[in-house]
Amino acid sequence: MSLVVVETLFDRIAGEIARGRLQSAGIDAVLFDSGIASVIGSGLSGVRLMVDANDEGAARALLDDIAGDPPED
Repeated sequence: MSLVVVETLFDRIAGEIARGRLQSAGIDAVLFDSGIASVIGSGLSGVRLMVDANDEGAARALLDDIAGDPPED
């Protein structure tokens, strides 16, 4: 398995939400650097959201779709 970064987030909680969205769509995802981010602050180091290279296209499409969604009322 080869992992690739699909997004770097500077908010650990946003990273967890994005990871959960991917996983709920059947795409295994992991957050890297969340441990160090909790020590020094994710705003400084960021957390890397990573998926298997075979899922990269689907993950990016889902994340783009989520980012394009209008806010819910």
